[in-house]
Amino acid sequence: MAEEKKVAAKAPAKKPAAKKAPAKKAEAPKAETAKKKAPAKKAAPVSELNRVEKRYREEIVPELVKEFSYSSPMQAPKLVKIVINVGVGDATQNAKALEDSVNELTLISGQKPVITKAKKSIATFKLRQGQAIGCKVTLRGKRMYEFYDKLVTIALPRVRDFRGVSRNAFDGHGNYTLGVKEQLIFPEIDYDKIGKIRGMDIVIVTTAQSDKEALSLLTHLGMPFRH
Repeated sequence: MAEEKKVAAKAPAKKPAAKKAPAKKAEAPKAETAKKKAPAKKAAPVSELNRVEKRYREEIVPELVKEFSYSSPMQAPKLVKIVINVGVGDATQNAKALEDSVNELTLISGQKPVITKAKKSIATFKLRQGQAIGCKVTLRGKRMYEFYDKLVTIALPRVRDFRGVSRNAFDGHGNYTLGVKEQLIFPEIDYDKIGKIRGMDIVIVTTAQSDKEALSLLTHLGMPFRH
């Protein structure tokens, strides 16, 4: 019998296992390169402004631009701050006098003042360096305009025999200093509750480059200058 040749069926060649793609590493969250910008402060709506500031923006700036031929409304001078300073010379002997002045200035300005101290010793006045001799407050923004409005419309007209303020109290750099002889001209002060009549210096700081520009600014803002 012819020997049957068994043909061994060739097993199908195994396909090489497909290489697994390397697992993707979880991507770490990208660090924020740019810091989040703080939202810009929006200018207060004109309807919410003090009447002096509102009038300044709507009426006075165009008048100043026309008067001094500015190329931009941003060049028009404006109020920066108002500094009110009260000297209390007897505070060296009477601590309550300084306390009363601080309370009165707080009522007048709507802001707590800081204590001013002597920069050097003066034996004649029995004054030691660092000793409290008064108080002052610096007003900006809304409180500044509110105080200015009260000063020119209520307080100054209450001065006895008032004929206007001097035009010669500018410092050559557009700032104006006004001396007040008594705190009683402000409506917040009760005559029956004060211990002593005291004066104060009020410094109005502006961005004006000259006294002429500052004079025009304050005149438009209602400062009653003497003619």
